[in-house]
Amino acid sequence: MPAATTRHRVPAQPATDYDVMIVGAGSAGLSAALVLGRCLRPVLVCDGGAPRNRPSPAVQGFLTRDGTHPEELIRLGREQLAPYKSVEVREARVTNIEVFKRYFRLTLEGSTGHTTTYTTRKVLLATGVDDELPPLDGMRDLWGRGVLHCPYCHGWEVRNKPLAVYGRHKSVTGLALLVSRWSSDVIVCTDGWGGLSPNARRRLRRQGIALKEDEMMCLEGTQEGDLQHLVFKSGEKLARQAVFIHAHQHQRSPLAEQLGCRFTEKGAIVIDKDQQSSVPGVYAAGDITPGTQQALLAAAKGSQAAICINETLTREECPR
Repeated sequence: MPAATTRHRVPAQPATDYDVMIVGAGSAGLSAALVLGRCLRPVLVCDGGAPRNRPSPAVQGFLTRDGTHPEELIRLGREQLAPYKSVEVREARVTNIEVFKRYFRLTLEGSTGHTTTYTTRKVLLATGVDDELPPLDGMRDLWGRGVLHCPYCHGWEVRNKPLAVYGRHKSVTGLALLVSRWSSDVIVCTDGWGGLSPNARRRLRRQGIALKEDEMMCLEGTQEGDLQHLVFKSGEKLARQAVFIHAHQHQRSPLAEQLGCRFTEKGAIVIDKDQQSSVPGVYAAGDITPGTQQALLAAAKGSQAAICINETLTREECPR
């Protein structure tokens, strides 16, 4: 008599409030939520505040949304989540993440200061970065319109106009050469720093890019955020319509550091091919990860992370 076959039993999954909790509701977080919603996954998106690009007049280079205001892009993203009833977006800041064997417990703080805790099988960090602008008067006020960080995002809008590139580091050369694609009138301003190598100076001259090493005092602009002048300590004013900078950045949220995630030398979260950090079950997407920063790319990374998370969850639910 043949022996009875025994069916393989699926290991019990932890009973959590959600399959995935997404920390951050910008392009990366909302894109991930959309994919996971379409996978019928219970998801909570925690919206902790305005996106990094809020001061910008528009998101550029985003297919089908070129020229859309950043807040409108977020509004549309949230609106398109409405049909997916397993996805919830909540205005809350995640203050703590506890790691357990097969799940996580997150503490959320609402606008009133009230805290709640929820459990989830996976976490996606999409918290974004903050830019550290040079300590010059006017730099922050003009950020996103007269002071720009990405020629791919803003170069078209200031094409053929008198431009400046600000920097006190050798990287200013590469940025200036890139910006010269959009304008033949580019001046590099190093604000008293004279450390450019002879080769860097030759490259700038060859491209017709002027170099001004005088110390600066401030930026002058309009109330609308348009740049008018770079003002030097000598009293000289240089008329420019925009200045590009390579701003240093830091993680907007301390959560990745608290979790013990690994970081690159530039402070980005180290991820593998599946967008997973060095902490198992914790994924990351958007500007907090290495690579080019653009809203469209953040959305793509969010989508990729969501696919990888869903496939990992599926493997856990359907073992061999």
